[in-house]
Amino acid sequence: VTEFEAEDYLGQWYEIARLDHRFERGLSHVTAHYTRRSDGKLQVFNRGWKDSKQSWSSATGSATFVGEASSGHLGVSFFGPFRVSYVVFDWDEDAGTAFVSGPDHNTLWLLSRQAEVSEEVHQRFLSKAQAAGFDLSELIWVAHSPVPALSPPSPPTPK
Repeated sequence: VTEFEAEDYLGQWYEIARLDHRFERGLSHVTAHYTRRSDGKLQVFNRGWKDSKQSWSSATGSATFVGEASSGHLGVSFFGPFRVSYVVFDWDEDAGTAFVSGPDHNTLWLLSRQAEVSEEVHQRFLSKAQAAGFDLSELIWVAHSPVPALSPPSPPTPK
């Protein structure tokens, strides 16, 4: 995305679909919450329900822009100085959806401002991801209901 506005991206996103990876393995009800830090970086707070443990799992990280701030390419870190690419390759602000990938074809997410998306968004995501070369055979559609009994953790206050 070349006309990326970080301020419009802030707030909560629901993870609708993802390619499996070890950091989110076994999680449902996954959300990501973005806030602006005082140093200009973005704070990223991810949380999800771990069915096997019947508890919430969460992680807080930071994101910085790779290149221009108007580009949807960020470097995200949850573990010290190590950053990985976070590439917003499609963003429909009106529909409240974002298609995001990592530095290669191993990570992929469909994010939405709502816990559910239309069939039209499903199909557009699948079509665009397949055209970009992603193997969608391992795609996970993330459950957001029923809601777990325990309240989820709140995002921490940005630094």
